Amino acid sequence: MVINRCTDTRRALGFTEFISLLAMMISLVAMSIDAMIPALWQIGRDLAVQRDNSTQLIISLFILGIAVGQMVYGPLSDRTGRRPAAFAGFGLFLVGCLLSLAAVNFPMMLAGRVIQGFGLAGPRVVAMAIIRDQYEGRAMARVMSFIMAVFIVVPAIAPALGQAILMISGWRAIFGVILFLSLAIATWFAMRQPETLAPQHRIPFTLRRAGMVFREICAIREALGYTVAAGVIFGAFQGYLNSAQQVLQIQYRRGEWSPVYYAALALSVGGASLMNSRLVMRYGMRSLTRRSSQYLGWISVFFLVVAYMLKGQPPLWALMAYLISSFFCLGLLFGNLNALAMRPLGHIAGSGAAMVGSFSILLAVPLGILIGQAYDGTILPLVGGFALLGSTSAIIIRKTENWVPRAPEGR
Repeated sequence: MVINRCTDTRRALGFTEFISLLAMMISLVAMSIDAMIPALWQIGRDLAVQRDNSTQLIISLFILGIAVGQMVYGPLSDRTGRRPAAFAGFGLFLVGCLLSLAAVNFPMMLAGRVIQGFGLAGPRVVAMAIIRDQYEGRAMARVMSFIMAVFIVVPAIAPALGQAILMISGWRAIFGVILFLSLAIATWFAMRQPETLAPQHRIPFTLRRAGMVFREICAIREALGYTVAAGVIFGAFQGYLNSAQQVLQIQYRRGEWSPVYYAALALSVGGASLMNSRLVMRYGMRSLTRRSSQYLGWISVFFLVVAYMLKGQPPLWALMAYLISSFFCLGLLFGNLNALAMRPLGHIAGSGAAMVGSFSILLAVPLGILIGQAYDGTILPLVGGFALLGSTSAIIIRKTENWVPRAPEGR
């Protein structure tokens, strides 16, 4: 179902521009993560990091900043409107980029990354709230799938972009490029995106209300169950993000060719998201999430056994075949799980998006750190993490379906 809630004098964006703008706002998250992956070893060297696994915190703390920031920007967007919250986030993100760009030691770098994540939570939350303001049910899942398909182009090219910048200038220039892109997207948003939250629907923010929103989400089993499942799945994915550079560049010695492998995996997620935009209209969100999570658990357990028999060093082609299959499942899961969690929260779209996003990421961050820090020169921690968390998510999704009475998903 499509809902029209535009409230200012700007003409509503066409569907293609709407998808493109919001996808680019969300894609800044992927750019800020994936473009940094090839540079982790160089940053660690230049900033005198003693332990190789410690550079993974450049990824993890950025994501942690997003989780904390969402708890601020969701209620802020419900109080002031979507546009002011987005502008505040863009501003903080620029400050974090400048701090990381000028970093002279590792703590300064990590501080900049936390601020970047905290700031970028604003555009991310606002984008999700704008979608929920204007769509619901299967139409919302369809929009999310299109956005994910556009968004996935960034993870496909970001590592190659980061690698190219490293070859020309160095890792500090990566932050300069990201800063420029964020300014361009913020300008596009300011000029074209109307406000979607009418003044009469705005809600004053208080700590008491924040607690009430949190308790309401916890009391709605559908929202809570799918949020936890999303966090568990994202924990496995973050484990990959944390250890991908070490696996491909060090363990398998692919070096400058590693962006090709990152792109193949990103395109697997993107292809699944694009297919999901059609499949969800035919089969529904619940059926797709259940089957995808089950398949992810099965193939991960199977490949874990294979990898263990090969002492954690399977051929790269076998690892890529497994990861491409797994990432295809992730592409079906990400958009649908978020849409399912948000479905009963339309009356608190901004705060609901914030809490759902924050809770799932806060759950995912420690899980991803555990997987990444367990890296020991083999793929066993990574595949084991996918097997455990994939199977756990399948169980949670099944339990959630049993709790929630079957109802029409809407169109």
